[in-house]
Amino acid sequence: MQFPESWLRAFCNPDLDTLQIAERLTMAGLEVESIAPVAPPFSGVVVGAILSVEPHPNADRLRVCRVDVGRGEPLQIVCGAPNARAGIRVPCALLSAVLPPGEHGQPLTIGVGKLRGVDSYGMLCSARELGLSDDHGGLLELAADAPVGRDLREALALDDKVFTLKLTPNLAHCLSVFGVARELAALTGAPLYAPTFEPVKPCHDAVLPVSIEAADLCGRFTGRVIRGIDPSARTPDWMVQRLARCGQRSISTLVDISNYVMFELGRPSHIFDLDKIHGGLQVRWGRRGETLTLLNGQTVTVDETVGVIADAQGVESLAGIMGGQSTAVSDATRNIYVEAAFWWPRAIAGRARRFNFSTDAAHRFERGVDPSTTREHVERITQLILEICGGEPGPIDDHVVNVPQPQPVTLRVARAAKVIGMPLTQAECAAPLRRLGLVVEEGAGTLSVTPPPYRFDLQIEEDLIEEVARVIGYDRLPETPPLAPVLPHVQPETRRSAHALRRQLADLGYQETINFSFVEERWERDYAGNPEPIRLLNPIASQLSVMRSSLMGSLLAVLRYNVDRKAARVRVFEIGRVFRRDPAVADSDTTVAGIAQPRHVAGLAWGDADPLQWGVPARPVDFYDVKGDVELLLAPRRAVFERAEHPALHPGRSARVWLDGQPIGWVGELHPRWRQAEGWSHAPVLFELLLDAVLQQPLPQAQSLGRHQPVQRDLAVVVPEAVTHAAVMAAIEGVHYPWLREAVLFDVYRPKPGAVGGTVAAGEKSLAVRLTLERHDANLTDAEIDGVVQAVLQALQRTLGARLRA
Repeated sequence: MQFPESWLRAFCNPDLDTLQIAERLTMAGLEVESIAPVAPPFSGVVVGAILSVEPHPNADRLRVCRVDVGRGEPLQIVCGAPNARAGIRVPCALLSAVLPPGEHGQPLTIGVGKLRGVDSYGMLCSARELGLSDDHGGLLELAADAPVGRDLREALALDDKVFTLKLTPNLAHCLSVFGVARELAALTGAPLYAPTFEPVKPCHDAVLPVSIEAADLCGRFTGRVIRGIDPSARTPDWMVQRLARCGQRSISTLVDISNYVMFELGRPSHIFDLDKIHGGLQVRWGRRGETLTLLNGQTVTVDETVGVIADAQGVESLAGIMGGQSTAVSDATRNIYVEAAFWWPRAIAGRARRFNFSTDAAHRFERGVDPSTTREHVERITQLILEICGGEPGPIDDHVVNVPQPQPVTLRVARAAKVIGMPLTQAECAAPLRRLGLVVEEGAGTLSVTPPPYRFDLQIEEDLIEEVARVIGYDRLPETPPLAPVLPHVQPETRRSAHALRRQLADLGYQETINFSFVEERWERDYAGNPEPIRLLNPIASQLSVMRSSLMGSLLAVLRYNVDRKAARVRVFEIGRVFRRDPAVADSDTTVAGIAQPRHVAGLAWGDADPLQWGVPARPVDFYDVKGDVELLLAPRRAVFERAEHPALHPGRSARVWLDGQPIGWVGELHPRWRQAEGWSHAPVLFELLLDAVLQQPLPQAQSLGRHQPVQRDLAVVVPEAVTHAAVMAAIEGVHYPWLREAVLFDVYRPKPGAVGGTVAAGEKSLAVRLTLERHDANLTDAEIDGVVQAVLQALQRTLGARLRA
């Protein structure tokens, strides 16, 4: 909401300066987002009248003007503007005038100049040179009655300020200058100058037939026929100026009048070309397949959920949103129909967004516009049309079929004091409500308020409590320390913080992302194998319709975004909640019945394994790179990686992660099906783990260093190709010798295809394992070492069918 301060003060002019008004409004909930001057600083510029224009003797594009600035003898000024002509009034910068900084960044001081041999004693200015707009096509032409010699800042009210308010949806009654003034009067006690509009006497009895066929769409429809307007009439400068300072450019006289009343009083209206309407108007819901070309040139197709205004031949307007081109006013319009209506907010909400645009009308109607003043506002529009365009008005035709009936709301004084957090008497609660123009009936410790028609936001007790707090001023509420005890929460040493995990992932080269918890349903089906995700009742976008049960889809979307922008190497991670159905979850302060909400940590790596460098050949990141990152996150605990299948991952290059006998997540390459669908040259590698399991860490235990040298023995065994590394390690760990400290696989050998002879046959492989043995109380003897090696070999032979490689 944007408007000039001068317009606000025309309705309510408290004894406060600009900043004080802004502070008072902000502390009442009407946040003043910015205050901007109408024009940049400049001085020495007055209204000048061009008396004559002569060609320059030495330049074809320059002219010599005689300009009256109201100070005796006219000035001679050389000008190159194409619209410089005798009889117009323009800004004239006198000698020593200071203009706003130009492209060079320094203010321009005007002095006597000589242009192609002709002296110039000033400068005629364009709007761009004064910093008023970007228009530099010629001189800024002023009104014909602008007083010659008057300071331009006074003539155009350039010392005015433009307020920009950031209003919450419940403040729809403040979406007009008068609405803000009404609030300001309640806050400051300054008088409110409410406009009154005398009914215009009809000159004829013409009435356009109107039928309201959908009372749940339109509750009131008011209109008037005006004949014989002057289509060539020009919008007055004062109206153009006010519209511009509200952020609205001038379009045409009739459209400007409609917009002006909307900014002034908060009611959008529409003006039809009467001669283009066939028969009468029907206010109804749309019919499937009906189309309409709007004023913005867009053609839309409506259905039974979109309200329309139609005539005998078809749809003419989107109800409460935008008019159509077929009945739009033009330079040839002579007869018009002025319409102001009350549209039910629920019938307008979301309809404009469905067609991918928004309008000031829809913004207001979907929040609620006063249904009681349509007649007065038609009178106001009529008054302005007759003053500017002339014409002959007919009688007002007012159809009232279904308007809201405000219901009383009760406020308990004790409840208000508790919620606001300060002691309040009944009189202290009633006074702010009465200042807002509300009708208050007092009872024993209660106040009963019947909301006025323009207050759609007053429906429950908390709404009235908010009004009391707003008028008192949020800055005047007492600062009360919390009553609840504040106890320090000590983090156990066996659990690290999520921030420590973030730092570790960042050290590994991953960057954190934060994504929405609501995702596309396709992600849940394809990446999580979840055919019944938790659906949102009111999604912010049609595609973001379900809650995620996995973080993988979000990370893949981040990868797609970065790859589309030519990123060559991507490492990202996210820590966030997922949402799954779980009947075992009970309802509580932190949980929702039937919904599990655990936190996960997930990461994705794509591109080269290492950043660009010269030391090692470039290669794509693979399963083992990311598996190593997962092992680092879980260290010093050792995870077990078990081959398994996941809907999002490659069936032969993925594994379930086990820790302390419990499954905690997955790691693997993206499934080839999804990689090909995205068109990626190589597959990203992902992991997703339970956050609580990753944050656990063992408590460090102090141990003495061994005083005896450890012993290492290498053992090469031949096993079938199907035997996994995990099976070999499990067999070795089953040997219960306290001296066996560690077993590490350090070599794998497979014979070449077609090779004949040798100790390793086809379908077999050789695994070389290094055993580390250590005894703390004494040196190991050869017999003890050989005993451990033989025990390991026997375990491998017994469980895996291994044999010692010769």
